[in-house]
Amino acid sequence: MSPRSASVNEELRRRSRERLLNATVELVDERGYEATTLGDIAGRAGAARGLVSYYFPGKRQLLQSAVHRLMHVELAEALERDPASQDGRERMARAIDAILGLAVRRPRLMRTHMAGILQAEGFIQCPEQQQLALLLRDTVVHYGSTDPESDYRLLRALLMGAVVAVLMPGIPMPEERLRAELFQRYGLPWELGVPPGPKPPPPGV
Repeated sequence: MSPRSASVNEELRRRSRERLLNATVELVDERGYEATTLGDIAGRAGAARGLVSYYFPGKRQLLQSAVHRLMHVELAEALERDPASQDGRERMARAIDAILGLAVRRPRLMRTHMAGILQAEGFIQCPEQQQLALLLRDTVVHYGSTDPESDYRLLRALLMGAVVAVLMPGIPMPEERLRAELFQRYGLPWELGVPPGPKPPPPGV
């Protein structure tokens, strides 16, 4: 049997990593972070336990990569869904809706992710995060940014703040109110993207 080519090996590694990331999202969403072990993740992915350590230095780093990949996939699908649009305001609206929607649909997963970012190891610059960053930079470029790096960082900060506000135990902010604030910040009509409901009245009304 002839040895596999480098491209075949690379594809197999990509698929193995992807299975581990998918399994992490599924299990942490189902059981929570503490109740999910690296052995559980390897088992769900159909991989050897040692393969997890080969790709990731620890569970926290694995979770960040897994959630960044999920955010990248959700954002890419939102930006490219029919009807396709290259309009900068529509793409910004879709980006905001995609990230806020994840916080609403997967609160346990996203709360755990945000808590990890605020811990000592902080924000991890993994390949999945870099792919997500490229999409967000592309979004601000379509929107008309003349300084994509600074505007990407601001958009990232605003989205992270909105996600934290959605997930805050005991005092969560409604998705509609946060969306309205972000849409006002970027001058977006409520009807763009995928509105979660009627536009909320202004504060004090």
